[in-house]
Amino acid sequence: MAHIKLLNEELPGIVGLLNFRPETARPLLLLAETLLRGPSSLTSGEREIIAASVSWWNGCHFCHTSHAAAAVAHLQCDLGLIDEIKNGLPNTHVSEKLRALLHVAHQVQRSGKDVSPEDVARARGAGATDQEIHDTVLIAAAFCMFNRYVDGLGTWAPEPNIAYKEMGERMAHVGYGKS
Repeated sequence: MAHIKLLNEELPGIVGLLNFRPETARPLLLLAETLLRGPSSLTSGEREIIAASVSWWNGCHFCHTSHAAAAVAHLQCDLGLIDEIKNGLPNTHVSEKLRALLHVAHQVQRSGKDVSPEDVARARGAGATDQEIHDTVLIAAAFCMFNRYVDGLGTWAPEPNIAYKEMGERMAHVGYGKS
């Protein structure tokens, strides 16, 4: 049960919180839509992997699993990717650029001040553009906020990966804040 009385206690994670305050939900959903599905040279699947990784590092089960499930839907792969992200993608082929951007995202997750010129140079050396580096930092920062919102209000989250399959497909194919 959440720390506050939600309008619908059956809605998990951020869903219940967005339902509680529609006026704050709109800009948050627009931010998620823009960051994860808007125009970018990074695929939506790559951006969802960044969001899911940051959420895992922050210990936010709901955000990690829902965004990893969205990555599964975008990449049309097995739900095993959810657990693979937790392990740092050792058995999943991803580009060196994405690995370098994930490193930048991890630095942001710990502290924005942990991002070094060498981290940025490594990402650039792997082919990342300034916009991709910018977007990675913004995704990481935004997901630190989203994770703290979800966990700070003590929302509940289903445990099994399969419980997120439909949600991930909806996020990937319909979007954020759309019916």
